Amino acid sequence: MAGLIPEETIAKVRNNVNIVNVISQYVSLEKKGKDYVGLCPFHQEKTPSFTVNEGKQFFKCFGCGKGGNVFSFLMYKENLTFPESVQKVADFAHIDIGEYTQKRPRFSNILIKINEEAADFYHRVLVSTNAGKRGLEYAQSRDLNNEIINHFRIGYAPKQDNLLLTYLRGHDYQDEDLLNSGLFVQSQAGELFDRFRDRLMFPLCNEGDYVVGFSGRRLSTDKTEAKYINSPETKIFTKSETLFHFAEAKKAARSEKHLILYEGYMDVIAAYKAGIKSGIASMGTSLTDQQIYMLRRITNNIIINYDGDDPGIHAEERAAKMFNQVGGFNLGIVVLPEKLDPDEYVKKYGIEKYQDEIKGALTPTDFFLKRLAQKYNLANDREKLAYLDEATKEIAQLSNPVEQDLYLNKIAKEQSVSIDSLKVNLTKYRRQQNTAKRHQGNPVPLEPEPINDYPDAPIEDEQTSTINDPVQTRLLYLFIHSDHAREYLLAHQFLFPDPNYQKLAELWLNFSENQENPAVNSFLDFIPNELQGIIINAEMTDMPQDFSDREIDEQINALNMRKIKVQLQQLMGDLQDAKRKADNDEIISITRKILQLKRIQG
Repeated sequence: MAGLIPEETIAKVRNNVNIVNVISQYVSLEKKGKDYVGLCPFHQEKTPSFTVNEGKQFFKCFGCGKGGNVFSFLMYKENLTFPESVQKVADFAHIDIGEYTQKRPRFSNILIKINEEAADFYHRVLVSTNAGKRGLEYAQSRDLNNEIINHFRIGYAPKQDNLLLTYLRGHDYQDEDLLNSGLFVQSQAGELFDRFRDRLMFPLCNEGDYVVGFSGRRLSTDKTEAKYINSPETKIFTKSETLFHFAEAKKAARSEKHLILYEGYMDVIAAYKAGIKSGIASMGTSLTDQQIYMLRRITNNIIINYDGDDPGIHAEERAAKMFNQVGGFNLGIVVLPEKLDPDEYVKKYGIEKYQDEIKGALTPTDFFLKRLAQKYNLANDREKLAYLDEATKEIAQLSNPVEQDLYLNKIAKEQSVSIDSLKVNLTKYRRQQNTAKRHQGNPVPLEPEPINDYPDAPIEDEQTSTINDPVQTRLLYLFIHSDHAREYLLAHQFLFPDPNYQKLAELWLNFSENQENPAVNSFLDFIPNELQGIIINAEMTDMPQDFSDREIDEQINALNMRKIKVQLQQLMGDLQDAKRKADNDEIISITRKILQLKRIQG
């Protein structure tokens, strides 16, 4: 499995990186005892079941069953081959793994490779060719300097129908793969043409920072063409599960302590110029449940800063309700004055003023109450009463009594009414809401679509297909970790009843004989995927280190008793068959066997 890279190189990479640091790029982890826990990045769950053991350098999700070491994690998360995962971990740890880097292609997924090549091509056209001069002039007119253009890998697609097509065909890509990449359209006659023409190109990356699609901004003044067009959905690009700048922003979230959600790419770029690196944007469409789930894995501190015009504020209201339905977020909402979007605001008022707006983000309740107040003429008593009634209903939905008091006091002072009178109404509305919930059967808060049919149910994969046997797992753990236990089991000619466990024991014998310092973490890289789950279960369980020969004998005896029980069940079935056939000789023979086994049972 690891043959393309020298074993000592793999060990060097593995031993010089902490799995917690790598997985923290994808999951917000919290220390719980000796382990770190977080929401699983492989299936959707409400309660964290994803565990990382720093001491053993393993991860395990007790919800979906996936587990392994740092290489396994990246193979699952980024759909990488084993050598590619070693390369990525090496890059993370700034380790040079020598000539391998030049010998192997960077990507095993042909569609990612095509999109990465296209990103490099568009970028070179923009910054270093006459054909890109039009795009560069437009970029500079939007205050996109060289640093920004390079960081976001912005490019330009010229007007020609087949410039990118000719370039990629010249690199031996097949038309079928080019069509599947989303970068081309096919005529009725079967000819391919570049999808993007005369557009400033923004690469769209997946969570691993690989280009999976593009968004092209129109440069012409022809309004019959869409201002932005995105790559179509492909095997590597799904709009509802992609966020612009997410791979970079999630790293910045650790220092900035939040992620900021914007409407468009230029807003993210404007924020970046203002020193805010944690900006992200959805793909020109409404926020989705899947995207909310992606954010929840990284941090619960989210700030929404959409455009300041009416559609932008409506979109903020919708997004805030979606976040509140999922729950568990510390949400802030920024409404910029004069109906400006973030890009316009930074240009007009500067970086410091914009950063102040972010620091002054409203809570969702404050946002909703301000929105509500704008619907009424509060100088009119009848409308003021209607406002206070609706505002109290809104506050009644808060579960935190401190928050309730805070906002009741606020609107009481603003509208010159008694706090006690508002509390009377609050109690009434809370009773009504509780009654409604009971009648509805306590509906579960909105959760993104589960990957399988049952949310939080274990997901069958190649690691969970092998039955986990606690007795055999304990014996295998001792076989691997103790020379004495291994010699004792071999001396007694013990064989694991399950062929998968027996196979692992044989593989460990071979592995330990050929390694100077055999370790379980490295052993995982040299065994078939379908057997890795057994090792991970053994390592992630709190196995006692102490043992005795007596314990081993008891475990072996338990397996023997289990085998006898299975044999007895089979014989009892055979006995019933013999009785139906009235075969007395068979009845006597089977009965003797049953009695012999029961004597052994004691």
